[in-house]
Amino acid sequence: MDSASSSGKEGTPLLERKPSDGLLNKLIDVAEAKNQVVFALPMILTTATYYFIPLVSVMFVGHLGELQLAASNLASSWASVTGYSFMVGLGGALETLCGQGYGAKMYRIMGVYLQTSCIVSLIFTVIVSVLWWYSDIILILLHQEPRIAYAAGAYLKCLIPGLFAYAFLQNMLRFLQTQSVVMPLVVCSTVSLALHIGIAYALVKWSPLGYRGAPAAASISLWISVFMLATYLLRSKKFEQTWDGFTSECLSHIWTHLKLALPSAAMVCLEYWAFEILVLLAGVMPNSEVNTSLIAMCVNTEAISYMIAYGLSAAASTRVSNELGAGHPDRARHAMRVTLKLTVVLALAVVLALALGHNLWASSFSTSPVIIDAFASMTPFLVVSILCDFVQGILSGVARGCGWQHLVVYINLGGYYCIGMVVATLLAFKTTLHAKGLWIGLTCGLLAQTIGLFLLTKFTNWKRIEMAKDTSAKNVQHHV
Repeated sequence: MDSASSSGKEGTPLLERKPSDGLLNKLIDVAEAKNQVVFALPMILTTATYYFIPLVSVMFVGHLGELQLAASNLASSWASVTGYSFMVGLGGALETLCGQGYGAKMYRIMGVYLQTSCIVSLIFTVIVSVLWWYSDIILILLHQEPRIAYAAGAYLKCLIPGLFAYAFLQNMLRFLQTQSVVMPLVVCSTVSLALHIGIAYALVKWSPLGYRGAPAAASISLWISVFMLATYLLRSKKFEQTWDGFTSECLSHIWTHLKLALPSAAMVCLEYWAFEILVLLAGVMPNSEVNTSLIAMCVNTEAISYMIAYGLSAAASTRVSNELGAGHPDRARHAMRVTLKLTVVLALAVVLALALGHNLWASSFSTSPVIIDAFASMTPFLVVSILCDFVQGILSGVARGCGWQHLVVYINLGGYYCIGMVVATLLAFKTTLHAKGLWIGLTCGLLAQTIGLFLLTKFTNWKRIEMAKDTSAKNVQHHV
């Protein structure tokens, strides 16, 4: 509720204003929640669809043999750890810059920020591509089986073109997201996935590429999505104000952009790497086959459930950044509260489904009674971690909208590595908990991260954030 309406009620007797205020607040909350759900659902579908494009390639390779399956899984994990997560993080800078720029009605500068972000992503994509090109050597140095490492290296080399597409895709996705343009994202992603299934089948089954056809198909499909989104962006009249054509002005914003993009990438990677470290730790424990399977199942379950949270996280980031840009810090904080309420409801629905159907869910990963029973004993800890993950996902979205990426880096570093990994290692290797100990440690890290993010949003002066943004906006307007 804005300041004008609230000041108009100051002279109203308490007994007269309380019922109407409550009803009005409820109506505002319902309207806000409805808008966020309408925004979040397409983002959930988009995130899930792009997640399945590389996964479908691995599925096709799995029918070629055990070596190909192991190598493609290793390559896919390596690609996520060293490439995809980093590109997602770099794109997070646009959630702050374009989100606040759109709220402040500084439309032209948004197109400049998009170009700057693409240049920054391109530079880091070249660096990561060199890493991928020599990944077979690196994987062997990391004590991976040589045959699997060489095959994974060949897979990654064919996936390099797709990395460039993925980087550009993340930037355009955030550019549209901050303007609440989400349905074209669903269309482009679903069309790309549908085409990808046919392309992957043709290249793996019918072409001489065979094994290499799977990553080549993923690269082609990601580029198809890039061209579709770029065509829409350049031709749609919706972006006449926010896209003013290519300009060399974007070069002058690279340093400013890096100061947001690198912390944004760090906050994403620190979180993602913690889950991957758990899988590696499970592999050096007694009964490593069962423990690795359990941790991998938990990581995959957490990742799939987080796709739902990410849709609301994007909604929170967009609403908060837009309102801060428009000079309405109170509305930004109100949007955050509504998102958190929605998150709690969705999180409870997810964990209830998992608690009731954990055996059915586990059987989709393995038919082993030992693993299914062990997963059932892990479910209570998994439920707690998912609840924390939902809440921290929303608060991380709020942080991106506010431009707090540099602060979240310290929170994630302390939560996951100073607390989570230390507790996980002690419980897994100094007690008989093993896989449970690893996940309890991670849950402690998630809880610490969630508390840190909550305290950050609770005790920060939102009006001061708005004033700082306003000063920055004036500087940008003067520069333009």
